[in-house]
Amino acid sequence: MTDIETRIQQSKTSIFKAVFPNTTNHYDTLFGGAALQLMDEVAFIAATRFSRKRVVTVSSERVDFKHPIPAGTLVELIGTVSHVGKTSLKVQVDIFIEQMYCEDREKAIHGEFTFVAIDDNKNPVSVL
Repeated sequence: MTDIETRIQQSKTSIFKAVFPNTTNHYDTLFGGAALQLMDEVAFIAATRFSRKRVVTVSSERVDFKHPIPAGTLVELIGTVSHVGKTSLKVQVDIFIEQMYCEDREKAIHGEFTFVAIDDNKNPVSVL
């Protein structure tokens, strides 16, 4: 396994959240904006763990909302570095829905976020 593959594996980030009514819309499903915020946070953590440098989000690419996420469910967000460039990297984030009281689980949302590593003057630096 290469150094980059090892770093990708070690930076994989998983967070669980409960979906409460204060984060849902009038359909009792998670707001899309709330989902994007959670996804960006997990992607940021994975990017930081990979590079161990200051990183900033520069784009969120196609985000597919496949299933609504109802209030009263658990979600797992998994962020994995999918591409490493010179000063940037991409992190794929998947959100899985889990019912609280049964073993049902399905992928609800998939997206990709791009980060750039920066120095103290906010200039791009190598992510490695």
